[in-house]
Amino acid sequence: QKKMYILMDEARQPLSRKVPIPSSLINPYRMIIVIRLVIVCLFFHYRVMHPVHDAFVLWLISVICEIWFAMSWILDQFPKWFPIERETYLDRLTLRFDKEGQPSQLAPVDFFVSTVDPAKEPPLVTANTILSILAVDYPVDKLSCYVSDDGAAMLTFEGLSETSEFAKKWVPFCKKYSIEPRAPEWYFQQKIDYLKDKVVPNFVRDRRAMKREYEEFKIRINALVAKAQKVPEEGWTMQDGTPWPGNNVRDHPGMIQVFLGQSGGLDVEGNELPRLVYVSREKRPGYNHHKKAGAMNALVRVSAVLTNAPYMLNLDCDHYVNNSKAVKEAMCFMMDPLVGKKVCYVQFPQRFDSIDRHDRYANKNVVFFDINMKGLDGIQGPIYVGTGCVFRRQALYGYDAPKTKKPPSRTCNCWPKCEIDEAAAGITQLPAFWLF
Repeated sequence: QKKMYILMDEARQPLSRKVPIPSSLINPYRMIIVIRLVIVCLFFHYRVMHPVHDAFVLWLISVICEIWFAMSWILDQFPKWFPIERETYLDRLTLRFDKEGQPSQLAPVDFFVSTVDPAKEPPLVTANTILSILAVDYPVDKLSCYVSDDGAAMLTFEGLSETSEFAKKWVPFCKKYSIEPRAPEWYFQQKIDYLKDKVVPNFVRDRRAMKREYEEFKIRINALVAKAQKVPEEGWTMQDGTPWPGNNVRDHPGMIQVFLGQSGGLDVEGNELPRLVYVSREKRPGYNHHKKAGAMNALVRVSAVLTNAPYMLNLDCDHYVNNSKAVKEAMCFMMDPLVGKKVCYVQFPQRFDSIDRHDRYANKNVVFFDINMKGLDGIQGPIYVGTGCVFRRQALYGYDAPKTKKPPSRTCNCWPKCEIDEAAAGITQLPAFWLF
């Protein structure tokens, strides 16, 4: 009974907390900022007190420019003055919303993946992103993945079909052995001891079999890519002989195809898989479709009819989920009973692969993600960087999303009232929000 009271008390605790940077680390940096500020003030004192009378106009312009750059530098230093880190408590989240033996009370989440041109965004990369989403550590009935094909490419459609078939083998393998990361390309490329902490005798055998399955999957994707290099004169045709609706990229109807979901598509072990939906919004000549922003708005509307999850996480097609518990980490903020209702979005940092060890060209953006963003979080919240962000649907709508019971059709009753096939008309940019 005492243990039960301890668990109940633990479940009432906050799901996250702020962790300030130790003074021994941040104070030296603050001292450097102060010293630089004093030097800048002395420099401007000298510049103003010693004008160049022979070229006064040029001197005045140069001083104004220098003041402008100095102000930009000062504004850039403010966010770095109070950086913080955040810590989540997944065990408390489990105790409160995901108890073993009981139906999960975790909130549903809709993933949005956007792609346009399979020639520039290889289908294999997109497939790895989708596979990492379908294999995340989250209840399958609470998870949906929507893929926006803004180029209406048949290659993307067929690649998604192959991905859905491979997912039936990959997802149970990931969950059975708790592997990380859950994007197969990067998992099999890891130069680490993959046997560490693995105690199941069949792991080596299953891993070899899965690697062979993945290599065969890559061959099938490569065959689709090779086939797509030469477009037939009459355009692409589907298996039933009808023309592919997206043959004209700038003039085609909207297309929605559910590949996986609760109505079918079980994995090799007979378990359900998360819903996987292909979406290509309608495009007509003469309309401004607003590129990625318009594609995201179309996904918001389609997902409102099919699943209507209260939270949405958008990813670019080349950004895979490198932490299978990332969604639960976000729910520690969104579902926190104390501050959850005040949180509009949770922005994840980006990490990059295939970069040289010393990162000589600063491709990892360490300063931006590990310094600037943490500094902004100490003031009010990080900025939205366009990908890797969990949004509260209510924040985009302005009020709670309406609950729909009708099956999806050409006309939907989601807010704002729209027609799915004509979602491209009148689409506006997504607004930006702060985490506070």
